[in-house]
Amino acid sequence: MMYEFGNQGWGAGGWIFMAVAMVIFWAIVVFGVIALVRYVGHNYRNDPSIPKDPESILKERFAKGEIDEESFRKSIATLKEH
Repeated sequence: MMYEFGNQGWGAGGWIFMAVAMVIFWAIVVFGVIALVRYVGHNYRNDPSIPKDPESILKERFAKGEIDEESFRKSIATLKEH
């Protein structure tokens, strides 16, 4: 026996709506993951509680003009010896 339910489905419009909704859903998920990764990565790089290595501190001080080239080279050489 075959039962005919008639036209109770959404039809072609329903399939199109579901496809568009799925694309929008996954676009939001991907955008959210990318935004979260960028936010966490940005905060990690700028975190002042993370200690910097001595060589980068010397480079920053040299760039700011706090130490001269001779002091910079001596300090770098001393660091590389140890």
